[in-house]
Amino acid sequence: MAQLIERSEIFVGGRWAPSAGNDVITVINPATEAPIATIPRGVAEDVDRAARAATAAFAAWSQTPVAERTAIFGRLARLTESRADEITRTIVSEVGQPISSAVKSQTAGAVEELDLIAECLQEIAWAEPAGRAMVRREAAGVVGAITAWNAPLRSIISKAGAAIAAGCAVVLKGSEIAPLTSFIFAEMAAEAGLPDGVLNLVCGVGPEVGEAIVTHPLVDMVSLTGSVRAGRRVMELAAAGIKRVHLELGGKSANIILEDADMERAIDVGIDDAFRNAGQVCGGLTRILAPRGRLRAAEELAVSKAESYVIGDPFDPATTLGPVTTAGQRERVRGYIRNGIADGGRLLTGGPEAPTGLDRGWFVRPTLFSCDNSARIAREEIFGPVVVIIPFDDEEEALAIANDSPYGLAGGIWCADAEHARALAGRLRVGRVRINGAPLDKRAPHGGFKLSGIGREWGRYGIEEFLEYKSVIG
Repeated sequence: MAQLIERSEIFVGGRWAPSAGNDVITVINPATEAPIATIPRGVAEDVDRAARAATAAFAAWSQTPVAERTAIFGRLARLTESRADEITRTIVSEVGQPISSAVKSQTAGAVEELDLIAECLQEIAWAEPAGRAMVRREAAGVVGAITAWNAPLRSIISKAGAAIAAGCAVVLKGSEIAPLTSFIFAEMAAEAGLPDGVLNLVCGVGPEVGEAIVTHPLVDMVSLTGSVRAGRRVMELAAAGIKRVHLELGGKSANIILEDADMERAIDVGIDDAFRNAGQVCGGLTRILAPRGRLRAAEELAVSKAESYVIGDPFDPATTLGPVTTAGQRERVRGYIRNGIADGGRLLTGGPEAPTGLDRGWFVRPTLFSCDNSARIAREEIFGPVVVIIPFDDEEEALAIANDSPYGLAGGIWCADAEHARALAGRLRVGRVRINGAPLDKRAPHGGFKLSGIGREWGRYGIEEFLEYKSVIG
């Protein structure tokens, strides 16, 4: 059995120090259900210390030359590369994502985003004329960053990293479910030369530490990745202080496969997208929209793809589907599967039972339904390996179904005529559309419409979220 990791301190003002709280949080490996670490359960007093340290650091940091910030992010990227194996193994242990995909999407993805921040700092118009005025872009102030467990390091970089690049100082609450990479990031930030107080880490739970961050009078802006419920709560609390909020929330994204598309490739790429990280991805293409005349072919291809996944130990290179990250999440996903069956959805494969031979660990069978867009499983974010296939009669109906969602994060369109697909993309009320499976480009923004949130991440757009305009006239 691996030795229990014990993190006993928080990071405030450039120093590791004991939390004012007396309790700890235990971190659980979702594949084994065994404890792997303990961290302090922070309290409001810790947030106050962190916010004061951030405020003290902000004035000087916000005035640093862009070249200095660029150099720090370059060093952060190289430090992340140097600790890549440790980071990957930590995330696999905390989150349960198979190592074969985590090494690319989590760790290499983090390096890519750090390098991209350094690159995109050069692209921002920090000052530009507007008539007789000069318009400056200046840091928004002290930022509270509340990050997610499904991509724990990349979420920190998208929020705390982008805010720091903009010239802000940060109070960070890493996820208490997958917190260990937040400690690694704080260590690397200090080693990269980030001045004391620019990054502060307070770990804990949302109702205690998260809400203390949102309501603290020295915090100017809050950035959250989380559920719609958590986003509503942040908006409610931030409203009292008229604070800016940046919210990256959920999704129920549609993958539209038109009549002339390569159906086999569309299903293969779409299911892979939806089942990434056991389906725990906000932008996953979890609704497949297929022409009614090709519905049976789409179902057969999807079943074959879903049943090809290898479920098991995420440290085994052969594993392609790991567990969901918490016991509560497993029960939530299974509840949706049971509801889909009870509501009359046609279960194509999978189901609520534990996968064969896996008595321990929070595993869920890869599950497919065929249903219409009114079903609960077609309208609510499940955040697990569950996909619904929905038929349509013509192109107009496909667009209507895709847009008939409370969410608006992502979408896919498959069509033999890519130009026509791009025209249709302009009619989707979502923040990102992939044409014929085109890979993501993180220079382009990530974020959505409707319940999917407010604001954007990635590239220069993500940095600009943490900037304010100032007009200087005369």
